Amino acid sequence: MSIAKLEHEITAPGRAHDASRRLRVVHGREQVDLPAAERAVRDLLVALGRNPFSPHLVDTPRRVAGSFTEMLTPREFDFTTFPNDEHYDELVLARSIPFQSLCEHHMLPFTGVAHVGYLPGERILGLSKLARVVELFARDLQVQERLTVQVANWLQEHLAPKGVGVVIEAEHMCMSLRGVQARGSRTITSSVHGLLREDPRSRQEFFTLTRGS
Repeated sequence: MSIAKLEHEITAPGRAHDASRRLRVVHGREQVDLPAAERAVRDLLVALGRNPFSPHLVDTPRRVAGSFTEMLTPREFDFTTFPNDEHYDELVLARSIPFQSLCEHHMLPFTGVAHVGYLPGERILGLSKLARVVELFARDLQVQERLTVQVANWLQEHLAPKGVGVVIEAEHMCMSLRGVQARGSRTITSSVHGLLREDPRSRQEFFTLTRGS
């Protein structure tokens, strides 16, 4: 879950309609209890038949707890938008945004790329913020289907575009390293709103461009 708070608007004198807007975005999850996480890793090492106080493992609980904290904590950012003064009405697409997340079923990573696009309405977005929104939801215990929907829904709610689309391609370590061990297999999920869902030509353009050349 995320918490989005409107921090401030910057408005040019006498031109209120030209305001750039900054929405301060912070995650609303519980903070990681690092001492408890370290104890849990130490207990896990014992359960696996290892000595957590051996020279090579004595710092492992601290390192593992710190690693999981980093992977589960998205960075705060400003979601900055600007007036669409030129009335741009074609697709804006950021392809191949790299991301990593943790499968909530096995707590193993899944990594890949996200393609995120939108049809602008009254406002346009600072392009780096598309990657920030992906990270906001990727740094969590996740399933790919939910991650895809969360990114699309959040952009639809906070940007109010005429359409938004998200395609995620990822390789899951829980599928590559264990069980079926299908190395190199990639899972693709998508979520679309507005004209990118309802208009056949816009929908086709979006999915064609996400595939690239």
